[in-house]
Amino acid sequence: MLITFKCRAAPDVVMLENLAQYLVAIVGKQLGQRGVIAHDELDKAIAKLEEAIVVDKKETAEHEGHFHEGEEGHELHELPIGLAQRAFPFLDMLRAAKKENVDVLWGV
Repeated sequence: MLITFKCRAAPDVVMLENLAQYLVAIVGKQLGQRGVIAHDELDKAIAKLEEAIVVDKKETAEHEGHFHEGEEGHELHELPIGLAQRAFPFLDMLRAAKKENVDVLWGV
């Protein structure tokens, strides 16, 4: 199922439900049929998401040695897509909403 996030400050962001549920949980919300991240909650939401991205990047960097990129005798592996790439459109929307002092909605 697809979830569409809306706000007047940015284009709609559409994502799969499992990713939406994960990102919304990071910012301290539950993904229901409808929801809102109010403009006065955006600072906290942005900080939580940015912190989660930093942690994810650190964990990925610690495990990069397991990918053996370019080493002889090892197959090349693609690095997995990290939280930063998955969350960018949502984080960008949150930042735009903060700048314009508007809410982020879903299920409307």
